[in-house]
Amino acid sequence: MSRHMPSIRILRAFEATARHRSFTRAATELNLTQSAVSHQIRKLEELLGVQLLERGRNSITLTEAGGDYLSSARNALTEIQVATDRAIDRQRGDILTIACLGTFALKVLFPNLQGFISEHPEIGLRVRTIVAHEQEAVSVQDYDVSVQYGVRTDWPDLEAFKLVDEKLFPVCSPAIGAELQALEDLQHQTIIRTASPLILRDDWPLWLEKAGIPNNRFASELNCDLLYPSYQAAIEGLGVAMGRSAVVKNDLESGRLVEPFDIRLNSSLGYYLVMTPQRLALEKVKVFKDWALDTLPQMADV
Repeated sequence: MSRHMPSIRILRAFEATARHRSFTRAATELNLTQSAVSHQIRKLEELLGVQLLERGRNSITLTEAGGDYLSSARNALTEIQVATDRAIDRQRGDILTIACLGTFALKVLFPNLQGFISEHPEIGLRVRTIVAHEQEAVSVQDYDVSVQYGVRTDWPDLEAFKLVDEKLFPVCSPAIGAELQALEDLQHQTIIRTASPLILRDDWPLWLEKAGIPNNRFASELNCDLLYPSYQAAIEGLGVAMGRSAVVKNDLESGRLVEPFDIRLNSSLGYYLVMTPQRLALEKVKVFKDWALDTLPQMADV
């Protein structure tokens, strides 16, 4: 079987060349010569018996077979890297791996993480981003502690600590906020929805019902697949988004976003600190849990 298995070096050469669309840039990244990278690609094509790259005078493009193979090669390289990091980290007590939903990482974790680093300089950090719709697929073996979104019963066999009670309310740019003098003014605006399998329901209908305008219509809709682009769209003045209190606090305090109405909907969902009982027994996890539960709730509460 080994006769038909390409080496890691060959796969890395192919992935880098396909990503850069350049032998030269791939060679620079891999600290190899251009001819060495080209030779590796040729060896891979000979092994597979198919052409992976179309080589033009000043350009490189993927063939259909090359595009298919690139996806598998990237997945394989990623799995190997994750497994390698995991094996190394298990032998080191000074590396803490945090898996965190992207928007929470950008809006809450990173702005406050220097405090933990200053208190515990002996602990190195590795942060893995969880994409919302892939949350359930994240293996507990790939992190020491994670920040995830849901209800406590979503993790029956794990330790889960709620970081903050969450409230839902519309947010928008200051310019649009000035146009929203009454609830009825919403009908002249664009609604920004976040369409993701993570969200079990669209929170807009529930908030509109609480506000007493359940049948309100909007001028148009803008749909985003993740929270962060939804909020960025609102910041750019493209419409009105449904804000989660935990992740819009900084934007509200900075004035990038405003809360045009004083009507809030308490959410049954929230952000939780999640880990296995075995990981919770580790000292590095204990100190991070204590820091997170002491620091992040007050930093995310609006």
